[in-house]
Amino acid sequence: MQKAFILDTNVLLFDPNAIFKFGNNEVIIPIVVIEEIDHFKRDMSENGRHARMFSRLIDNMRAAGELSKGVKLPGGGVLSVELGGYAPLPLELSMDKADNRILAIAISLKKEQPKRPVIFVTKDTNLRIKADALSISAQDYEQSSVQPEELYSGTLVISVEAHLVDEFYSQKKLVYQEASQTFKPNQYGVLKDTTNPNHTAMVRYSKELDALVPLYKPAEGLWGIFPKNAEQAFAIDALMNDDIKLVSLVGKAGTGKTLLAIAAGLSKTVDEGVYHRLLVSRPVFPLGKDIGFLPGTVEEKLNPWMQPIYDNIDFLFGATGAGKGRRGAGRGGIELINQGLLQIEPLTYIRGRSIPQQYLIVDEAQNLTPHEIKTIVTRAGENTKIVLTGDSFQIDNPYVDSANNGLVYLVERFKGEVIAAHITLTKGERSKLSELASNLL
Repeated sequence: MQKAFILDTNVLLFDPNAIFKFGNNEVIIPIVVIEEIDHFKRDMSENGRHARMFSRLIDNMRAAGELSKGVKLPGGGVLSVELGGYAPLPLELSMDKADNRILAIAISLKKEQPKRPVIFVTKDTNLRIKADALSISAQDYEQSSVQPEELYSGTLVISVEAHLVDEFYSQKKLVYQEASQTFKPNQYGVLKDTTNPNHTAMVRYSKELDALVPLYKPAEGLWGIFPKNAEQAFAIDALMNDDIKLVSLVGKAGTGKTLLAIAAGLSKTVDEGVYHRLLVSRPVFPLGKDIGFLPGTVEEKLNPWMQPIYDNIDFLFGATGAGKGRRGAGRGGIELINQGLLQIEPLTYIRGRSIPQQYLIVDEAQNLTPHEIKTIVTRAGENTKIVLTGDSFQIDNPYVDSANNGLVYLVERFKGEVIAAHITLTKGERSKLSELASNLL
């Protein structure tokens, strides 16, 4: 039997193409949702862009018939705009609220055709709870849903016979018979001797060679940074490998994600000259928020948002409080900025750009939607490397969560690609206090 899916405003702001994702069923847009979408259409944020996109889609659908009576969708199903028919609600739920009017429409549709399943789709947790209390079937909308504990880690530990570990060290690679079945491209691992747990080797699976190969180990570190654990060693190898064009680093606060990424970017840009510029960016949350509310020049407005990046650069330059010319980047960072080797900017300005020959780091990527992640990665021009870092448990965007944010979406989609690598970092190295806070609070 054909189902009826009622879409909330936040679903369409999250994914304007959601109307095409419900198969051969009826998709219903309450008129109050159209009104709410209209309030966003002038925004310059991602929500504004999605609102305008949805409005254009709906306007194009009008050519197929009257929306109030329903029009056929390209992939099957029917799209309709529901104009009213509000069922009475409990006194506690005021009809002055748009959310409650949507619930009233859902109740009305359910009464009209009792045998037809009516499903309310919203990303608002409290609204789903209210719907359930009114006996309305409600569900979240998720383009991709991967629970953090199920996320591909990019690493594994396998037990092997002692002679295989010895062969790896002597030959500088290991043609392991079961490698292609055990490892994904650019997956990292620890070979552990079955008879001696301390006899180990850190490896990366090369799809091209169909063999396990050793990691890149900088003799003098990356700008004075040395790996403190196996996960950081894996991350450095991926960050410094020019054949790996997309690297994702996921981990809690203090695991070294951003610091390692910036150190590798400086090494590849300033020391080796492989890339023309190191471009470091992060969302000014929400993505696209007007920075004009802050006083001062553009640079001064950006400083509060970009300060975590400046702090990491200052650390790499060995800057102290007394050595800073002003709040923001230390003197070493300012010199690189003046030379055009380093650029720090918000993601607000990335749309529409083509970014060739650059080492692009996107920090706090867990706050991005799958659509925003696609927008960023498709900006990559020739010989550009993109590094995405984030913590799925520190999300500020109300439209995504730990299971469906853009970062985990990208990790799952790219985990089998030969130009991508992913590492989940679990051990905090910032300080004992930071590690305890991450684990206990």
